[in-house]
Amino acid sequence: MPQPHITVIGGGFAGLTAAVTAAETGAKVTVYEAHHTLGGRARTAEGPYKTNEGPHALYSGGPHWTWLRQRNLLGPLAPIPPLEAARLRLHHKGALRRTPPFAMLKLLRRTSRQAPVDVDFMTWATEQAGEEGALAAAHYSAVALFHHDPGSLSAAFVQERLRRATKLPPEAHYPRGGWASVIDRMAARAWNLGVRMETLSRVDTLPQDGPVIVATSLDSARRLLRDDSLTWTSGRTALLDVAVRTRRGDAFAVSDLDAPGWIERFTAQDRTLAPAGEQLVQGQIPIAPHESRADGIARAEHLLDLAFDGWRERVTWRSEATANGRTGAVDLPGTSWRDRPAIDRGDGVYLAGDQVAAPGVLSEVSFNSALEAVTLALRIRERLDLKHA
Repeated sequence: MPQPHITVIGGGFAGLTAAVTAAETGAKVTVYEAHHTLGGRARTAEGPYKTNEGPHALYSGGPHWTWLRQRNLLGPLAPIPPLEAARLRLHHKGALRRTPPFAMLKLLRRTSRQAPVDVDFMTWATEQAGEEGALAAAHYSAVALFHHDPGSLSAAFVQERLRRATKLPPEAHYPRGGWASVIDRMAARAWNLGVRMETLSRVDTLPQDGPVIVATSLDSARRLLRDDSLTWTSGRTALLDVAVRTRRGDAFAVSDLDAPGWIERFTAQDRTLAPAGEQLVQGQIPIAPHESRADGIARAEHLLDLAFDGWRERVTWRSEATANGRTGAVDLPGTSWRDRPAIDRGDGVYLAGDQVAAPGVLSEVSFNSALEAVTLALRIRERLDLKHA
């Protein structure tokens, strides 16, 4: 039977995954993107300083990694030089350290007990490793969930992200040139498969000709579908990007164990992100609802003071931003990814994105939900490489 025409609203990672997957089955696909460029949250800034809205890393442990590699969409990767990796520092009890507190290591063992879904991480981890180790582990996990209070979230949710973030060898890989290089290759593949892509095209009314996959933020989907049930808890993060003149001895990354926060020198692994002789550093500081961006920026600057000697006099460029509700879903005690807004919304409408009912860590949720949406939209009996955790 002829395949239907599928409309994808949103040209970010989820939308392009859905478009490519559907087109590979022979379906006709149109993508509408409100912005003038594709990419969504995976956009990389244009100009000499190639920043992302959040980290540049792509985890290799999920199914999206295999999917991208099979289609030659990953492109060249920027490995972390061993000498740079050795410059990871931990901010604990007001000072920079090279090793985590011993109690925290108990929670990183692969043989440690599986955390429960219905208990908060701080309560469960304190029983396993004591309060100091639990607090340090909770704060370290913020690099993979961007929430101001990881200890209050479901223990199972935090444990999965903590294990993935501390896995050896590291799962985090860096596409050379930032996420934009991956998005460009995905868009090229979609184009070659016949996908029609319309940028600067905001959709206010759902089309009636075939299934629709809404691959936008949950806030945008709620407005478009006029469905107030489309809500889920997310994080709020202050982002500080600075370019500084190169100086030997700068840290590669700093994880704050006294409070949630992470600073990383992205040019340690990818020199293409800033002009020669400069380093690009990003601070990602989760902030509570009552805190301002300035509060988060102040904490980022404090970490820079500790790890980047004289950075204020070396600054050549600076940018500040707030990622509000754009850091993916977080699960409270008693909930898991299965409790998030369903992908199938009925009447031929499907959701894809990082706050819907699909498994995975960070961008893996967008990928898995996109494949599931295509599976449902095309009524495919066999799942499309979707691995449920």
